[in-house]
Amino acid sequence: MKRFWKEVAVTAEGGIALDGRPVRTPGRLPLVVPFPALADAIAEEWRAVGENIDPRAMPLTGLANAAIERIVPDAPAFAGGIAVYGGTDLLCYRAEPGPLAARQAAAWEPVLDWARDRYAVDFTIVDGVMPVEQPPRTLARLREAVVALSPWHLAPLSPIVGLTGSLLLGLAVVERAIDADAAWGAAHVDEDWQAEQWGEDALAAETRAVRAAEYRAAIRFLDLIRA
Repeated sequence: MKRFWKEVAVTAEGGIALDGRPVRTPGRLPLVVPFPALADAIAEEWRAVGENIDPRAMPLTGLANAAIERIVPDAPAFAGGIAVYGGTDLLCYRAEPGPLAARQAAAWEPVLDWARDRYAVDFTIVDGVMPVEQPPRTLARLREAVVALSPWHLAPLSPIVGLTGSLLLGLAVVERAIDADAAWGAAHVDEDWQAEQWGEDALAAETRAVRAAEYRAAIRFLDLIRA
């Protein structure tokens, strides 16, 4: 779709207006954001559109659309889909004892310790990649934590968890128990180790850059709803 507007404004209700006409989600719901800083940032995405609309260049708009269309109608169900990551969390799977395992422990144990204290749970840690079941209480408590979040927090949490492979890292980021950059680094301990041993693969580096951009957009969305 080509750009058809000249002026972009934020309405008093937090909506986005193009030449006075309200922007709607793909499902035709009003794009109204109850966070002034986020609404302003979304408006900037629309102002920055060139001759053609490129949704990939408008990640905040996309996350807001998801919150309004996909999450608000049934937030508990959406939260449940995120919570399942707790059963196979990256931080619970370690390399065989050695330098890599030590690096994993240094990056991951602080987050696990935080989660143990925060949710009064424990985790089953295993060497290798064979699936291991986490205690039912742990899974229940993590699900409760995710379900308790608002749709506007769930919208960025979903890509954060998906991109890092860790519900625990996602929750720690949302609750500001870990810096976003540190969480991204923790999620890539294995990948960085392999690159150190065998050299960086150009295609893998390109893919990681794309994923990093998606992650940064989710983090920015999260920061803006806190502003």
